Amino acid sequence: MSYFTKEYLQFLSELTVNNDREWFNANKARFKEKVEAPFKVFIKDLIDQTSAIDPRINITEKEAIFRIYKDVRFSKDKTPYKTHMTAAIGPGGRKGNKIGGIYLHLGADHFRIYTGFYMPTPKQVQLVREAIVSDRKGFKKIVEEPQFKKLFGPIQGEEHKRVPKEFAQYIEDQPLLQKKSYYAFHEFKPEAILKKDLLEVCMLHFIVAQPLGVFFDKALE
Repeated sequence: MSYFTKEYLQFLSELTVNNDREWFNANKARFKEKVEAPFKVFIKDLIDQTSAIDPRINITEKEAIFRIYKDVRFSKDKTPYKTHMTAAIGPGGRKGNKIGGIYLHLGADHFRIYTGFYMPTPKQVQLVREAIVSDRKGFKKIVEEPQFKKLFGPIQGEEHKRVPKEFAQYIEDQPLLQKKSYYAFHEFKPEAILKKDLLEVCMLHFIVAQPLGVFFDKALE
């Protein structure tokens, strides 16, 4: 089945150039019907399927979906609305610690599926590095697995210019030890969300991302 129509992309495209409260309030009924409602149905179905694989994903669609309203208190960009819909499909949903699972970004500009460990604390970075060093072959096998590389590409994230001495000797063998974050994503054209296989595509990415999430979970135990 198709979850979304062209009206979903059309609304978000118009919002990009009319990002103000007056326009949004005048078009709120469109947002509710063409954007928010189908997104909730899609996320609910995705949660149902992913939770069968990982029972820790015991969340509702409301707990997974991020609001379209922006927090502009500390931002130079004061436009009040995001121009995309997002959701975190993993333990804890949007309030989880963003380890493993998948994070979805459905906008008029692109559709992305993310996975990995986004913005870990310094202590968590230390634990991940220790886990990588203690099992360099295992970690390398996960991030260089052909299907993972095909679907997500390389691990990305900001890097430290220097790392503690106990890890520096391993940098040449595993450059990812320099990372502050460990994430990867697959970017699709926005029209990909209109296809009938959208749920299957997201499930495939979720399954392929599982070993990396398991690695991070064990690192933090």
